[in-house]
Amino acid sequence: MSPVLDQRPAPATAGPRPAPPRRRTRILALPEARWALAALVLFLLALPLYLLDGPAWLWGTLFAATYITGGWEPGWEGLKALKDKTLDVDLLMVVAALGAAAIGQILDGALLIVIFATSGALEAVATARTADSVRGLLDLAPSTATRLLPDGTEESVDAAQLKVGDTILVRPGERVGGDGQVLAGASDVDQATITGEPLPVAKQAGDEVFAGTVNGTGALRVRIERDPADSVIARIVAMVEEASETKAPTQLFIEKIEQRYSIGMVIATLAVFSVPLAFGDELQPALLRAMTFMIVASPCAVVLSTMPPLLSAIANAGRHGVLAKSAVVMERLGQIDTVALDKTGTLTEGAPHVTDIRPLPGSALTEDEVLALAASAEHPSEHPLARAVVDAARERGLVLADADGFASVPGQGVTATVAGHTVQVGSPTRLLPADADPAHQKVVRELEEAGRTAVAVLRDGTPVGVLGIADRLRPDAVATVAALTRLTGRTPVLLTGDNERAARHLAAEVGITDVRAGLLPQDKVAAVKEWEAEGRRVLVVGDGVNDAPALAAAHSGIAMGKAGSDLALETADAVVVRDELATIPTVVHLSRTARRLVLQNLAIAGVFITALVAWDLLGTLPLPLGVAGHEGSTVLVGLNGLRLLREAAWTNPAKDTA
Repeated sequence: MSPVLDQRPAPATAGPRPAPPRRRTRILALPEARWALAALVLFLLALPLYLLDGPAWLWGTLFAATYITGGWEPGWEGLKALKDKTLDVDLLMVVAALGAAAIGQILDGALLIVIFATSGALEAVATARTADSVRGLLDLAPSTATRLLPDGTEESVDAAQLKVGDTILVRPGERVGGDGQVLAGASDVDQATITGEPLPVAKQAGDEVFAGTVNGTGALRVRIERDPADSVIARIVAMVEEASETKAPTQLFIEKIEQRYSIGMVIATLAVFSVPLAFGDELQPALLRAMTFMIVASPCAVVLSTMPPLLSAIANAGRHGVLAKSAVVMERLGQIDTVALDKTGTLTEGAPHVTDIRPLPGSALTEDEVLALAASAEHPSEHPLARAVVDAARERGLVLADADGFASVPGQGVTATVAGHTVQVGSPTRLLPADADPAHQKVVRELEEAGRTAVAVLRDGTPVGVLGIADRLRPDAVATVAALTRLTGRTPVLLTGDNERAARHLAAEVGITDVRAGLLPQDKVAAVKEWEAEGRRVLVVGDGVNDAPALAAAHSGIAMGKAGSDLALETADAVVVRDELATIPTVVHLSRTARRLVLQNLAIAGVFITALVAWDLLGTLPLPLGVAGHEGSTVLVGLNGLRLLREAAWTNPAKDTA
């Protein structure tokens, strides 16, 4: 073997880099957050003084400061939109707040300002967090690589400077410096960040490897096949950024009608003021009627029709371990009609477990003896399959013998001396002879057809058992798939980078018929875009870096929180904190309930506004009565929305179908 492929420990300078500090934008570094916080603090200082009849000059000054700090930015944005001949709800809210203050309703106006400033700050934080996570993704790829020169010497170079045709050395434990093909060497490579596969993949000459994946215990010589700017990990970054920028603008229901409502209200207010003047009315009565009209027609109740149900739904979901990042997210979750599920870490727990122990005919060994033999030999190994075998033995309380002469061959398995016997544990295709007993081959075939990874156990060269290892299905996976099917009218789709056989076996267990396996991140995005082009609203559920582009491209995205990558957690619209899969159909159902309450509230607000406006235009609506009616409708829709805070609102469809 070439000297460059020795497996000596890498020098400290060439070893894996320590994880860089996470580059997160501080919340208060965002101007929107600082202004919103200032407005909230000022409002909270003024409120008790106002309610307790404190000095008017003091609470008046504090409320005025609230208007300025919280209202100048949305007001400025509204004026810029007005310059482009667009009248948005932000400017309308500022005008309504100022109008309320002009006729003495200063508290109402300040509360409206605080609500809008806080909403803008939350949106800015979410945007910044996504940008942080995209930048952090670049840390998955190593900054340097060991390039081999034609004369056999090595040089450390910037990974971004690698060119197609260069040959690099990847030592044990290092990250692969670029996308390429293995020229020599053998190792197990953890490529979960790219494909989502739960287990390291054996690589040898002729196999493809990806930048950013982690090499195992062997050394690899790799020829670069793609420019670093075109590597799979670089394309993931580009896809997330592109999806975040081109995703259709998210709007709450009320924002979809803001233009017509805003323009109509402004025109109507001017008409109510100017028409009486034109017919000889005095200035003060005309102004009072116009201000009353603006108050009763202002969209406070309409805005609160939307926010309390959605915010209550967010709070209820948060209590049960689902974090929705905004009111827009909560509204959109209820619109989905297609669900795409990742496999590893989403439908499954994301870690291998021993599922089968098969002593072979003639071995005279029990299941425990086969498992103890394999675990004793595997104990020194750090391979995930070895850890699964050892953990299974410990769960059964088995005593492990000491192993001597331990040796590991990437892609084949381990060899050790246990209690005087030579024990081999590894791939059946490498350890079992071509003319192996048909009964032994049948056991291996049965396990592999069941979606298991078969591991052969040999003692002194004789096969004595086969272990079946697989990623464990989450307990609530079947009920969740059934509940999502009932909610959307379509069976969820399985999108995974894992192999076809394992994917189809798991899909059959949970009741999924549409399986798309062996997918790279761009393939998942293509599937989502295909459905979106058909008019579907897709919910993607995943946990890994390889899921992030699809999470960003979909109508809605939910990430599993415990093992989820930073990029997936930041890109997703919602996070299942405790990895309880059954909460996904529950939060979708809760979102749909919130949308129904929004429509109810809009109807209530519409009735009040219509009645009060008609009274003001056709008769003489006393200002106090107009304010009381306006505030009454606001309180009513607010209380109606708060119904979703009740525990009874958290209805689990997965349990209903279990």
